[in-house]
Amino acid sequence: MRELPRKLTADQLAELFEGHTRFVERLSELEDPLGAAPDLVRELPQDEVLEALSAHPAIGAKGLSERSAREQGADNDAATEAELADLNRAYEEKFGFRFVVFVNRRPKAAIVPILRERLGRTREEELETGLAELVAIARDRWQNQ
Repeated sequence: MRELPRKLTADQLAELFEGHTRFVERLSELEDPLGAAPDLVRELPQDEVLEALSAHPAIGAKGLSERSAREQGADNDAATEAELADLNRAYEEKFGFRFVVFVNRRPKAAIVPILRERLGRTREEELETGLAELVAIARDRWQNQ
């Protein structure tokens, strides 16, 4: 397992966070960006939070980056994929941003009950949870590459 870096470029961070966002640009200016990320996300304006969450691919989406496809696994059960698509759509309609969860190499079927449960939460809870998950994903990607 790799230690967390003291400094990363915007390009390196964009790979970990799935895109060049204002959040990534802010992180690239900091020492220990992955260590500082949990504090920084609490200070972001709403539009930057939504941008960071929207950069991440939806669970079960097609055309994923190689890394995301590997993390989300290859369990391509049609019923599970259809349910994930419906739940993702309902989540985005309810909250106005993408569902983000640290899959941690679990099968897609294991994510369905998590997504169902999180649909019952408040928008504020989901913003906080989604950002925490986003940071956990990036940290895991750095440590396991």
